[in-house]
Amino acid sequence: MTDPAITPGPLLATIERPADVRALDVEQLPQLCDELRQYIVDIVAVYGGHFGASLGVVELTVALHWAYDTPEDQLVWDVGHQAYGHKILTGRRDAFPTNRKYGGLSGFPKRSESEYDTFGVGHASTSISAALGMATASKLNASGRKVVAVIGDGSMTGGLAFEGMNNAGAMDTDLLVVLNDNRISIDPNVGALHEYLAKVSASGSWNTLKNEVWEMFDKMKGLGGGHLQRLASRVEDGMKAVLTPGMLFEALGFRYIGPTDGHDVVKLATTLKKLRDLPGPILLHSLTVKGKGFAPAEADQVKWHAQSSPFDKVTGKSLAKATASGGKAPKYQDVFGDAIIELAREDDRIVGVTAAMPSGTSMGKMMKAMPDRAFDVGIAEMHAVVFAAGMATQGKYPVCAIYSTFMQRAYDGVVHDVALQNLPVLFAMDRAGVAGADGPTHHGALDIAYMRAVQGMVCAAPMDEQDLRDLLYTATQHDGPFALRYPRGEATGMPMREGFEAIPLGTGRWITPEADGASGDVCILTYGAIGGYVAEARQTLEADGITAAHADLRFCKPLDESLLRDVFARYDKVITVEDGVVQGGAGSAVLEWAADADVLSGTQVVRLGLPDSYVEHGSQRQLHDEVGIGPDGIAQAVRALVGAHASAEAA
Repeated sequence: MTDPAITPGPLLATIERPADVRALDVEQLPQLCDELRQYIVDIVAVYGGHFGASLGVVELTVALHWAYDTPEDQLVWDVGHQAYGHKILTGRRDAFPTNRKYGGLSGFPKRSESEYDTFGVGHASTSISAALGMATASKLNASGRKVVAVIGDGSMTGGLAFEGMNNAGAMDTDLLVVLNDNRISIDPNVGALHEYLAKVSASGSWNTLKNEVWEMFDKMKGLGGGHLQRLASRVEDGMKAVLTPGMLFEALGFRYIGPTDGHDVVKLATTLKKLRDLPGPILLHSLTVKGKGFAPAEADQVKWHAQSSPFDKVTGKSLAKATASGGKAPKYQDVFGDAIIELAREDDRIVGVTAAMPSGTSMGKMMKAMPDRAFDVGIAEMHAVVFAAGMATQGKYPVCAIYSTFMQRAYDGVVHDVALQNLPVLFAMDRAGVAGADGPTHHGALDIAYMRAVQGMVCAAPMDEQDLRDLLYTATQHDGPFALRYPRGEATGMPMREGFEAIPLGTGRWITPEADGASGDVCILTYGAIGGYVAEARQTLEADGITAAHADLRFCKPLDESLLRDVFARYDKVITVEDGVVQGGAGSAVLEWAADADVLSGTQVVRLGLPDSYVEHGSQRQLHDEVGIGPDGIAQAVRALVGAHASAEAA
């Protein structure tokens, strides 16, 4: 898909692959950078997408493809928020308007999409480990292939990045790590490493002194006898520990280069050309500005990390049309953020924890209202969970707000450090279920199955925002681990009462008036906000003469056994629906219980959920429809079940 209204600049229009970049004179690279940056702005202003990070690495992207022989040489992008320029230069320029759209380009590097996307990414801090694996294989294969990892300073706060660096330094493998230091991730970076890099980036005088000292020692080592040379070498080693701004990286076995101006493409390109031929692990420290070249994005880097609605590409003013009602339903994350503050004001045990996502999870609201009781620990999900466990041992009630897909990175902490010790920690898992345009790296597909497997874990999911508030309160009254999942995006918009009400653990509810004794053709059991589709499905079925009852499980562990006994006593056709993988999910929990309770005889159960394959990107509704858990899919499953049953009876 091309957009005839958006055309690339004259030089960018000639670039079909990185070989075309390498054919340019180095003096032409600034023009290419200007045109590439403008093209990204033009596309994202209309179609949306991640924004600031890609603008900040335009020069670095061009310089890398000019200096390295891609795709023979391998570039590994950490997370991939910053890879838009890379995609445009690697044969996907004309298709770029489909970025993050249903059936279009992925918003992240993806191996199946291009040979230039050497490693699939979407989660932070993986690039160094992956690149080291590639470089080691290249050495074993004697291929001569060069490998580069590009990692941001935010991703560098993740422990996995240091595990990779520690191993790389010890192996002495040829590897270039480019540290893209823009001093911000999705939200402002935190932690000692952030402070260290800030000092390094401001140490221009230290770099000058360092170079002068190095020259002096070189001269000393060339004079006199062996004793003077050995003394000079020993003093030099000692001085390096003091005078090297990147001494942390030097201590890990990397040759540190920098800091350099990440927006001087000519200097970057020539430097990278030289570094390509140097042996061993090297770290190039590149200073950049997130949102570079687009004034609104430079001024508000958090807001302009990504944009979902159209905007004026000069002023940055939103061009989104107002809704007919003039307002929107609140987002689930904001319902959570507001509720936690209310609860914390009444309960001084409550503390908040997030892993570099204060805005995405709305934990930032508590950090602002109660800065001494809410903590952003950086891109370190495992640390966040164990940190929360430590506080729980001291009488606090930690609320650990982490996206479902990122909670996967902390699973051992959930099991070993929280559940095994039966500590009261609430795992508030945002973006549960399909997450939309971010695609499979960000879908929260697995949390029902992996949390339900943990001994002693309570697992719950609200169908609406009122239930979210009440389940949050319920969790704070429970003395043990509690997993609460809720989706991305807008809630129902229902009116909510003031205050909170505790929901007894393992209590579901009838949504339709089946509790009065009426029966129907089928009962639909839902878990979580996906239940909001059932009303539309029931209307469609009623037109076909099919009556469907609806019950909301609320909890998949423990289950509401009384509700389920009622369902299996009155219905011989049951459908379960969840926005998570079917294997091991809420439907599996119902089937396991029914088998153990010996109530399955004569009852047909169909489970709907995410398939045993990875769901791609698109809007949440598009993806729900694709996998059959949207209103039409639910109605179709009911028709198929009722029709199959009727056919069996007729036979």
